[in-house]
Amino acid sequence: MKRRKVYDEEKHCHFVTFSCFKRRKYLSPDRAKQIVIGHLGSILTHENGICLGFVIMPDHVHALIWFPETNQLSPFMNQWKSQSSRQLKDLFRENYQNYWMHMDASDPIWQPRYYGFNVWSREKAEEKLEYMHLNPVRAGLTQRTTEWRWSSARWYVEQKPVGLPIRWPPGL
Repeated sequence: MKRRKVYDEEKHCHFVTFSCFKRRKYLSPDRAKQIVIGHLGSILTHENGICLGFVIMPDHVHALIWFPETNQLSPFMNQWKSQSSRQLKDLFRENYQNYWMHMDASDPIWQPRYYGFNVWSREKAEEKLEYMHLNPVRAGLTQRTTEWRWSSARWYVEQKPVGLPIRWPPGL
């Protein structure tokens, strides 16, 4: 399989998508979604990164992020997936024993790769935000984007907190 090149030599925003292993719905429990959001926020804070938006679906994640330095995307993604994976496995082992019994403990939580898309303009960032915020509606999980608690849509539409700071980077 051909590896997709990640372009991270300039300070662009990155629209990233990654999925649960074999598209399993590991992120169905609310606590699982909170774990993913928590790690997103804490690692971005540590790396001085910015989250423009996100959505956590039962089987995949979208985020629009920016870093003040180049070449931060891959290390960030490795940290986010690694830290959240460990905590998600603990969550299932401790709180969802019936589900955990049917899992192979050696299976990863995440697919090994992620998809990254460089975003160079405000218009493209807004397009990606709309796309990700509509995910729960398209999936039939909600009627309106703001009904899905696990996205940044409520911040944009209603200025309600969504579990981590949402901002725009300088110059976009």
